[in-house]
Amino acid sequence: MEYKIVGHNILRVDGLAKVTGKATYPEDLYMEGMLYGKTLRSIKTHAYITVDTKEAEKIDGVIKIFTHKDIPHNYYGVLFKDHEVFCSKKVRRIGDPIAFVVAITEKIAEKAIKAITVEYDEIESVFDPVDAMKEDAPLIHDRSNILYHYKLRRGNIEEAFQQCSVIVENQYKTSMVDHAFLQPEAGLAYMEGDTVVVCAATQYPHFDQLEISEALNIPQEKVKIINPAVGGAFGGREDITLQIHLALATWVIGKPVKTVYSREESFVAHSKRHPMIMNYKTGADANGKLLAMEANIIGDTGAYASWAINIMRKAGVHATGPYEIPNVKVDSYAVYTNNPFAGAMRGFGAAQVPIAHEQQMDMLAEKLKIDPITFRLNNCFKLGSTTATGQVLEESVPLIQCIEAVRHKLNSKANDTEGV
Repeated sequence: MEYKIVGHNILRVDGLAKVTGKATYPEDLYMEGMLYGKTLRSIKTHAYITVDTKEAEKIDGVIKIFTHKDIPHNYYGVLFKDHEVFCSKKVRRIGDPIAFVVAITEKIAEKAIKAITVEYDEIESVFDPVDAMKEDAPLIHDRSNILYHYKLRRGNIEEAFQQCSVIVENQYKTSMVDHAFLQPEAGLAYMEGDTVVVCAATQYPHFDQLEISEALNIPQEKVKIINPAVGGAFGGREDITLQIHLALATWVIGKPVKTVYSREESFVAHSKRHPMIMNYKTGADANGKLLAMEANIIGDTGAYASWAINIMRKAGVHATGPYEIPNVKVDSYAVYTNNPFAGAMRGFGAAQVPIAHEQQMDMLAEKLKIDPITFRLNNCFKLGSTTATGQVLEESVPLIQCIEAVRHKLNSKANDTEGV
């Protein structure tokens, strides 16, 4: 069969515009008579706040300063509505939005931001997710800091470890990672009749529409999202940043409003990859067959939930790696702290756990004096394998072919360099 796309080199529809510099990004947007918005953000990690905008409002050229008092429904969030559009009583991280200044120029907006008085009554913060899980830890929200607990159980873990000839037990940690996309957040909002239009680089325009309509308490059909060229995302544009601020300002004032974040503001505004603490215990018999694995995984979701439930569930599901292990016990947790909030990033929880399970494989192989590639071939998924969650893999499991191809390539390179 002849395909039109598969097997052919196809030009990207946006490729020419991007390489020639003609692509339109949110920062490039301009409308006659538009105003400029700037967000005042928290400089403390955990504090009760009192906000005074009186002096800032007196500055010539300031059109309006928005706070929590101006938003009909002061909440948003993809899974839990635990973000506030503007913090009303307390801040939970550095970078929390407190107010949004709209002025006739960017410089005036920046001047007004500095004129707003915020009194911080600091309270105890917690930055270690292990400490945050303790009963006496300061609460980030009005509930337990343990946002989510995923459990995976298969077989009898205690009996299986007693049968193991070798056991490897270690702790692994991954760090917080920022997406650092090339284009910081920017956007423009304007009115189109009685519909508010928001132009912003986003990965979820339908979510943006829903969250704007809920926050402003207007019908969804009165909200239109236009997605210009994105300029990189990698998961970092799945959460709301400036969309509600722009929509609110335009809805109330009736004029176009534009916002462009600096790189520094971008860093504090959007989500990060979840740092994880992973405690692993893995055992095998004398022939190198995996018998048991126990993992305790703690994910630091920072001050807000974002996608933490999905991410820590996926981390738990993939904790065994692509290996047949008949006895498995996994506990994975999403935990609130006062750190920057974590959310979606490429891999979605499955990127951290290989750091742990693959080093476990290497160490087991070393203890048994088995080649690490052979060790993996003896235990990896193949057609008919059953995963720890009970899924039977009935088709397309080319892992053995992949590992063999890698080994062949490695051996070829080794032979090529002999005698050099």
